[in-house]
Amino acid sequence: QVQLVESGGGLVQAGDSRRLSCAASGRTFSTNAMGWFRQAPGKEREFVGSISGSAGSTKYADSVKGRFTISRDNAKNTLYLQMNSLEAGDTAVYYCVRSIKKLSPTSSPYDYDYWGNGTKVTVSS
Repeated sequence: QVQLVESGGGLVQAGDSRRLSCAASGRTFSTNAMGWFRQAPGKEREFVGSISGSAGSTKYADSVKGRFTISRDNAKNTLYLQMNSLEAGDTAVYYCVRSIKKLSPTSSPYDYDYWGNGTKVTVSS
């Protein structure tokens, strides 16, 4: 079993930066894809970004491309999401995810088997 625990959320101002972290424990899969999804109030959960097990490739939603960067440290079993130039539209609960099947980045929520409980990011304008 894999446990994912997100941290780093909070209240920020528009234009600020914030880094989210996701610590994985239990049985880990350093070769498998991980990613971030988010869910804003009253909206469906949406893909943010994902990264391959080797960290050699990434994939992003168009809405965050150029502003957010996903990375991972397999030695520490930790996934990161660096968020720059935050906008009010980035306000959401951010979820860390891990796949046990996929090696390459993927945007489908059905490709991920483990989900964290989320960390809330509120961007004030």
